[in-house]
Amino acid sequence: MQIREKIAFCLLVVFSATLMVGLAFAANKAPEGDISIHSGDVFKNFKQGPVLFPHAKHKALKCTDCHHEYKDGKNVWQEGQEVKKCATCHKLEADGKIVKLEKAYHDKCQTCHKKFKNENKPTGPVTCAKCHQKKK
Repeated sequence: MQIREKIAFCLLVVFSATLMVGLAFAANKAPEGDISIHSGDVFKNFKQGPVLFPHAKHKALKCTDCHHEYKDGKNVWQEGQEVKKCATCHKLEADGKIVKLEKAYHDKCQTCHKKFKNENKPTGPVTCAKCHQKKK
């Protein structure tokens, strides 16, 4: 193999490795847009409309502030792992230590927003009408 062929081969290997790492990172990257939370697979009759969750506005938080998977009472979920729907574990009614879905959503969102408000930090809403869209 001549020197030019060796250099070209090395550049191809480096480019391919960089591309694979970049694609792996992009696949695990958090969404930048709003996420519509409606959990229609759990709630059969909606009291309220869905919630638009602005994921990008929450990137100052740790991912594990919201995302979790508990084993032996400890959150073992790590950034980059699959993000399961909340309704995978949280159902219409509580099941042992697993709180019902509506309470899980409200506890996570409202508790955090109220804490930030008490600390005089910018925060999100805590009332029904400010979070939930009107039903269609």
